[in-house]
Amino acid sequence: MSNTIISVENLSKCFCIGHKRNDGDGLRHVIEDALRNPFAAWKNSKSAKEEFWALKDVSFEVKAGEVVGIIGRNGAGKSTLLKILSRITEPTSGKISLHGRVASLLEVGTGFHQELTGRENIFLNGAILGMSKGEIKRKFDEIVAFSEIEKFLDTPVKRYSSGMYMRLAFAVAAHLEPEILIVDEVLAVGDASFQKKCLGKMEEVSRNQGRTVLFVSHNMAAVVQLTNRAIVMEKGRVRFNGPTDEAVKGYAGIVSAEATTFFPVEKLHRKYRGTEAVRFISFRFDRAIPVFEPDENFTFVARVCAREDSPRLRFSMTIFSSEGAPVGSCFGPERSGLRRGDEADFIISIPQPRLAPGHYYCGISVGKGDNRTAQVDYDTVLDTMAFEVRPEEGESGTVAHWSRGWGPVVLPNLKYQPLAKLSGLEMETSGQAVLS
Repeated sequence: MSNTIISVENLSKCFCIGHKRNDGDGLRHVIEDALRNPFAAWKNSKSAKEEFWALKDVSFEVKAGEVVGIIGRNGAGKSTLLKILSRITEPTSGKISLHGRVASLLEVGTGFHQELTGRENIFLNGAILGMSKGEIKRKFDEIVAFSEIEKFLDTPVKRYSSGMYMRLAFAVAAHLEPEILIVDEVLAVGDASFQKKCLGKMEEVSRNQGRTVLFVSHNMAAVVQLTNRAIVMEKGRVRFNGPTDEAVKGYAGIVSAEATTFFPVEKLHRKYRGTEAVRFISFRFDRAIPVFEPDENFTFVARVCAREDSPRLRFSMTIFSSEGAPVGSCFGPERSGLRRGDEADFIISIPQPRLAPGHYYCGISVGKGDNRTAQVDYDTVLDTMAFEVRPEEGESGTVAHWSRGWGPVVLPNLKYQPLAKLSGLEMETSGQAVLS
């Protein structure tokens, strides 16, 4: 007997898109034209419609217990596919077979009632999933503990932040024992530590409990960590369906080698606030897929903005394992800084850190001072820039898990320089940009 739990055959979805006939026509002109010549107005309105195929002849199968990634650029059809699988949207044509209860986490707050409390919404979502009240009660304490919102459990969810919404929604979806768990990019709403917690839970429900997970994400490190197979979508069609490593390489080809992985700072975790004389704006890697080789320089670009005159700057960072354990910290030398209002991009690198194969993320700080003087932090951002280190081809060896008694890990000093000449920077005669 086949253990196929999801079967999709020639699935297609068409939307009708309306276009403005003339951007200069206001409502008054449209009404006047309709009264003067109703037939012409009707004809124009018909011609303003356009068919858009969000999905076209999509076919694949998923076995019970598989964790399958679905990746692709924005507009590739990933979310439309998941909405059809979740029975939110009807397909235009094609056939879907689902064997088991489906729990979906597609948008923040989907399936929640705004006026109900977190407690009440747990029971509401459980009922929607077909759970009995007794089953929900047995899982209730686990859901609350996982979501970490016990303090606000009896507060209406309309007062929750997007992160709190996501925490509770994921906890409900993952713990009420669905046979199929569908997760869209909504996990990006949470901080990195909770994302790692969610990834661990998805691994648990798939490997230990034999449940099936469909996972959509633009975070290639998370896709590689969680899945063994991935589907690459492009313009509504399946471009590739196979091993995750090959899928990620194919996706990198779609987005082109010149693309970068961008990490905005606005919603990132700032547990330690400094003087904020200088603040981080964003971080980015120089590649579409954040994957490094062990002997490769670890390099990224940090954009900062000076809110006050800051004659001296010093960058530092700590690398953490995917479990949250610090691997090592490194500090750069103090350099000349920026004037108030200046923005600057700095190329920051660790020469060949030789990290063991695995998944990591970073905590980064900008400030002033060094080991010989008082150190002052302007801004610190934790839980950012997730990346992966892959083993070299043909490499063999054992990954050592360090204990505190073995001594610290020493990483080389950071090196950095401005990416381009901006106000507050001077150029040496050699043509290299340096901080003044």
